[in-house]
Amino acid sequence: MTHSAALSEAPAWRIERETPSDREAVEALVLSAFGPGRFAKTAERLRETAGVAAGFVIRRGDAVIGSVRLWDICVGDQSAVFLGPIAVEASLRSGGMGAALVQACLEQAGEAGILLVGEPPYFSRFGFMPAPLARLPGPVDQRRVMWRGPGEPSGPVTAA
Repeated sequence: MTHSAALSEAPAWRIERETPSDREAVEALVLSAFGPGRFAKTAERLRETAGVAAGFVIRRGDAVIGSVRLWDICVGDQSAVFLGPIAVEASLRSGGMGAALVQACLEQAGEAGILLVGEPPYFSRFGFMPAPLARLPGPVDQRRVMWRGPGEPSGPVTAA
């Protein structure tokens, strides 16, 4: 079988809105991607009290192989959304799925501000900038707190 024939037979993946029936698969995927250490992270503390604004999954056939969520938050007195976590099945990483999930979030958020904790080299290509004045509710590497949206976010980050 030629390489191109193998590619043409591979099932395509697609991004869809997360549904309530995806919850178990998404939780398993996130746990697999980040392990139990994710529960100790400040970002997780914020997600425990924030409502889900939107969620997206990547499906290949019926299988959920990627996911991301946006959470309703406030930074100071500014409404915004918090992006994360982004999880992609380990064997499929580096195939552009993470970037496609970020793009889905950007489209969903429109002009609203988006805050995240992530790697600056990766997220800067989507227009995210450092957010040194946004204060998350716990320890965090402030260099990884990033913002995309209007103004410069300032103040405590809380669930909306």
